[in-house]
Formats: sequence, structure tokens, C-alpha cells
Amino acid sequence: MSQNIKKKADSSQDAFAFFDTIFTKKPTYVAKGFDFPVGKPDAKGYYNAQKFTVNDHLGDDWNGTGGGNTDLGDPIYAIGNGYVKFANNIGGGWGNVIRIVHKYKGKYYESLYAHCEKISVKKGSFVNKGMQIGTIGNADGAYYAHLHLEIRDDIFMELGAGYDDDTKGFLNPTTFIKSNRN
Repeated sequence: MSQNIKKKADSSQDAFAFFDTIFTKKPTYVAKGFDFPVGKPDAKGYYNAQKFTVNDHLGDDWNGTGGGNTDLGDPIYAIGNGYVKFANNIGGGWGNVIRIVHKYKGKYYESLYAHCEKISVKKGSFVNKGMQIGTIGNADGAYYAHLHLEIRDDIFMELGAGYDDDTKGFLNPTTFIKSNRN
């Protein structure tokens, strides 16, 4: 095994150990199911404007039914209980981004929320399903307001570009949420 591959494997094991420890210490934050991130709990008043894999899109884009920027500043909710791994403005086409790790049925998943106008959570905090974590934004005017939501079954992936024909590590957000409601 090359030195770089071994280092990456060791760091992944350390990261899994970290998440195992924090969810063992705070079991109430283990996810029991998932809801939609807008119009809680069923996306009432919103539609999926750009679906997973359409035009190589790696997430779902949630827009208010009013169109344009009518949903600018609307609340974004955590799709499930979890741990905030990242919450910061990275600029570019992403703007404010929130990444939450969820432990669910013994596996780890990550939900990623992009283009947020405001972030209401901090890295290292815990969230409950349905808790407001931010507001819908437009990546500092780069787009009409909407929420870009990704769900990943590989919690160690780089941010990426939001579009790619390789969907390894990415899950269809709508399918995942509908299949894992409680």
C-alpha cells in the first residue's frame, strides 16, 4: 500500500472513530428518519427545479413556487438529526454551505445545503430534524434564490462542483428522503 493511500485510510479510520464517539456520547442525535429541507416536513410550497442527475446535477434544487427570488430568506431545515461538520461561506458559485453528518441505521450519510443566505448553526454543533439551520440564498447574487441539496453516502468527499457524470458517493435526495421517513 502506498504511503498516501495508507495515510488516507488511517485518517478515514480516525474520522469514523470520531463520529462513532460523538454519536455514542450523544445518542439522541442519531437520525431516526428524514424530512425535506424546505416547507417542512413535506416541501409544501416548493418544487424540485433541477433534479438529481438531470444535466449531471449531483443534488436537487429546491425553489419556492412563486419563482424568481420569492423564496429568498425562507427557512432551511435539517433533514435529520446530526452533527454539523462544516458551516461557512466558501464563495464562488457555492456561497454559504452547511454540511451535516447523520448516523442512521448504523451507517453515515452527509447532507449538504448550498447557496444559503444565512447560516444559523456552527461547526461542531448538533441539530435535530426540522431545526432551522439557515435561510435560502442566491450565492451572493450568482443565481435566483434556491436551495441546492446533496446527500452523500461517503462523508469524506471533497465539496466538488455540484455537477458531474460520476455519481459515486451521491444519492438521489428526494428518493433517499422519501424512502427513509418516520
